[in-house]
Amino acid sequence: MNISLKNIKILAFIAVFLSLNYSYAQTESAKIDKLIEQKRAFNKKNKNLGGFKIQIYNGNESQAYKIEQESKANFPEYMTSTKYKAPEWKTQIGPFKTRLEADRTLLIIKKKYVGAIVIEDKN
Repeated sequence: MNISLKNIKILAFIAVFLSLNYSYAQTESAKIDKLIEQKRAFNKKNKNLGGFKIQIYNGNESQAYKIEQESKANFPEYMTSTKYKAPEWKTQIGPFKTRLEADRTLLIIKKKYVGAIVIEDKN
């Protein structure tokens, strides 16, 4: 079995390249794990901050309360509320923890309230 010096050099280069690549992948994986852990800690600390709501009406007070009652009858599984934010009354459904959850519910709500939109709820 005759292995030439050239073949040994090629094998050594491949071994070094693969070990460096493996080391880089482990470093990146550790960074990703650290970011995920930081995000979890942030979410635990700030769980009451923000979220999303679906706004189904924006206008005068009497119509806002009328739509709130209508929404509660049509969608009893969702919490509906009306609040005043100058200069108009707003009827909203929610809260939803994530934008994805709000967007999924918006598809259902839009069947009844075509102009409904998802808004960020900053409390």
